Amino acid sequence: MLEYNPDDLTITVQAGITAGTLAALLAPRRQFLALDPPGAAARTLGGMTATNASGPLRARYGTMRDLLLGVRFVQADGVVTWGGSKVVKSVSGYDVPKLMVGALGTLGVLGELTLRLHPLPDAEGSWLVLLASAEAAQAFVERVIASPLQPSRIEFFNDRALRSVPVEAAAAGVALSIGSVAEAVREQGERLGAMAKVDGARIVPLPGAFWSRAARASTSEGNGAVLHVASLPSRLAETERAIGDAVRTAAPRGEVWISASAALGTFRVRVGNASAAETAVATTRLRARVIELAGSVVIVRGPAELRKTVDPWGPVEAGPFALMRALKDEFDAKRVLNPGRFVGGL
Repeated sequence: MLEYNPDDLTITVQAGITAGTLAALLAPRRQFLALDPPGAAARTLGGMTATNASGPLRARYGTMRDLLLGVRFVQADGVVTWGGSKVVKSVSGYDVPKLMVGALGTLGVLGELTLRLHPLPDAEGSWLVLLASAEAAQAFVERVIASPLQPSRIEFFNDRALRSVPVEAAAAGVALSIGSVAEAVREQGERLGAMAKVDGARIVPLPGAFWSRAARASTSEGNGAVLHVASLPSRLAETERAIGDAVRTAAPRGEVWISASAALGTFRVRVGNASAAETAVATTRLRARVIELAGSVVIVRGPAELRKTVDPWGPVEAGPFALMRALKDEFDAKRVLNPGRFVGGL
């Protein structure tokens, strides 16, 4: 930790600090960094920045792009550069921090990060709403979003994901958490229960450990693959169906674990019990369908054979790619930093 301003809810740290270490440093002041990707405690903040890693809390707090205020990094020529700000409200300068988020270290070597913090809620409650289908889940999510409720997390799970956590079986489930003062959590929990009852769904309380169990279950097992699918919240059910159809067609014995940030339309998909060749076919078919839905499919993790057969990034439009290439030319013209790792071999 280099600089901590608890009254301003900001902190500057070295990029190599882990999220778990930071959480321990912030706990005495009841503050936290609102990022919860799988395995967060052991992950470095520099790595989380480079990969734009996030978890269910993004529904309320956003991703690293929303929390990174400033960054000190080393350019390809060895020059140390600062970009951004050390305060939450700042309008000056180009937003360099956002360029570094998700760039996989291809634009600079991260050294220091200035981050926005949030107060820890006094109380938190979690619930699971069990529904008959993905369509019913989508309808329920839309009602929650349109309501006065303020969930910190709102995640969709398919039947396979529910079994692996494990919790009660259902065709689909929506897990939610609400963090606030104790009375507000109780009142919002009652409203949530009433909404579920109207929809004919069943709601059960969840232990706080549910979220860490779900995160562990979402990671790859053995030679399985993990995919990131971006779609729209209004197409949650349609996208879930497209994922299942693509995998079952290519790999009849395959298993599909699906969770989604239901308010944002981003899916984390784990494909198991399928060969690399079957997963490659499934990924190609899924991409074709998701592109029709104005989305994308990225291979986050998978065997080398899969990544050699299928481009992990998928197609990218000429305009955005030209912009990315221009940025790479500006920051690393000689292609020194993590060459070939990013979209289109950048």
